Amino acid sequence: MADDGFAHPRLAALYDPLDPDRDDLDPYLRIAREFGARQVLDIGCGTGVFALLLADHGIDVVGVDPAAASLDVARAKPGAARVRWIEGDATDLPPLRADLATMTANVAQAIADPGTWHATLRGAGAALRPGGRLVFETRDPARRAWARWTREHSYAGADVPGVGRVESWHEVTAVDGPLVSFRTTFVFASDGAVLTSDSTLRFREREEVEADLAGHGYVLEDVRDAPDRPGREFVFVARRPVDWSPLPAKERPADAPGGPVSRPGVLLRGVERGRERGQRRTQLVRE
Repeated sequence: MADDGFAHPRLAALYDPLDPDRDDLDPYLRIAREFGARQVLDIGCGTGVFALLLADHGIDVVGVDPAAASLDVARAKPGAARVRWIEGDATDLPPLRADLATMTANVAQAIADPGTWHATLRGAGAALRPGGRLVFETRDPARRAWARWTREHSYAGADVPGVGRVESWHEVTAVDGPLVSFRTTFVFASDGAVLTSDSTLRFREREEVEADLAGHGYVLEDVRDAPDRPGREFVFVARRPVDWSPLPAKERPADAPGGPVSRPGVLLRGVERGRERGQRRTQLVRE
């Protein structure tokens, strides 16, 4: 399931207007150029902002997301026919030979369930051609980004064309080890409606992510800084080698890196980033 922030039609329609500045995507576009990507798999594509940016530069794009309402927004945008949109997740894709697979914003953190996370890494690898790369970001837990996910620090009001005045804010509801849950509240001035979206993000340590990638047969090429938020995030660049052949879940020891994988899961989408973006886009403010 996707969070209501992405799955509820009224909230999905707010995602772009409430976060119009997507300069965080520019580094991913440069990465696509750096590696000469001709086909990109955009995992957790949401309302299609990055997928359409890639398409504008002549790149063949497949966008996958479990939230039908977000995909409806994406499909209604100019030029949307250039992108292949798939409702679902990275665990059940058609045959692909992508040069690059991406999880922008907080998509990786929104995949909070370990089984779903490992199934996503496995599915992304299967969708890549030999030598293709998986690139994604995750926040450094040491920075405790959630400490500012309060109404005081995240409150925002915006006049949305065709909708009217909308107020929104985030509040942490629980912190349980690496899991941080929060609620985003939306208030519509036009009719007084109050809608909420609950999200959970997993804050993985760098060493954990590196072990997970190795356990699924990837070669870690680089761990970069996020240009739009230096010192706050890790950007992982991992390559599928020619001889890629990750062990099936049932053959991976329980204590091995990246295992075991008990079942395929659903790619969640939370506050996703812009936000210091909470679970696949419920929309967290940037710090």
